[in-house]
Amino acid sequence: MCGRYVSARKKAELLEEFQVELDGVEDEPAPDYNVAPTKEVYAVLCRVPKTGGAAPRPVRQLRRVRWGLVPSWAKDPSIGSRMINARIETVAVKPAFRAAFASRRCLIPADGFYEWMPVPGERPGETRKQPYFIHPADGGVLAMAGLYEFWRDPNRPPDDPERWLCTCTVITTTAEDRVGRIHDRMPLLLDRDRWADWLDPEFPDPAALLIPADPGRLRAHPVSTRVNSVRNNGPELIKPVEINQGAGDVMLF
Repeated sequence: MCGRYVSARKKAELLEEFQVELDGVEDEPAPDYNVAPTKEVYAVLCRVPKTGGAAPRPVRQLRRVRWGLVPSWAKDPSIGSRMINARIETVAVKPAFRAAFASRRCLIPADGFYEWMPVPGERPGETRKQPYFIHPADGGVLAMAGLYEFWRDPNRPPDDPERWLCTCTVITTTAEDRVGRIHDRMPLLLDRDRWADWLDPEFPDPAALLIPADPGRLRAHPVSTRVNSVRNNGPELIKPVEINQGAGDVMLF
């Protein structure tokens, strides 16, 4: 699964990197080195603006949405905490995701993501989970394939601007061999040449786009267990640490 990641880029960098036409983020958030479910996250999506003009068309936008997809039919938004990931194998048919998969696809920018690997503990026969930071070797931005959805709060009046909640989920796939040594799943990463079709709400066959990015572009290193707590944040979380008892065998790729 993908349960934590890093989003530390400035908004201006994301606007340029993803060739965004409409900036829908009013207040730029601080860099986040421990993005966790239910947080507000950046998402790139393509929709017709409310003031679309005489000939409205879908426009590429940068938005802030909540991580944890809430289907439009949900009774309350608490279900979102269990919908942070959508498996590539079932995303097109699972009731919680199939409507969004058909026409509400997005890209979720990330500088890297965390996974946890069982390693030998201090005592014989003991194991513990060691966090790793997995990131692009070239220092670039990852484009994680995602879905977004709108949920209407029935308890708020029609004119309440907080009536609509926009949420997202990250699609996961089988990890490439090197990353798979740490965890068997990873986010579905999309190459740049698939971005436009993925974001196009009218693209006729989104299932044809469920192709992971070229392998071999990721690197990983162990990091401090401070990342285990969502209360901890800052660039020190992604700094490499030394680990003992042979766990370093999977340290570098």
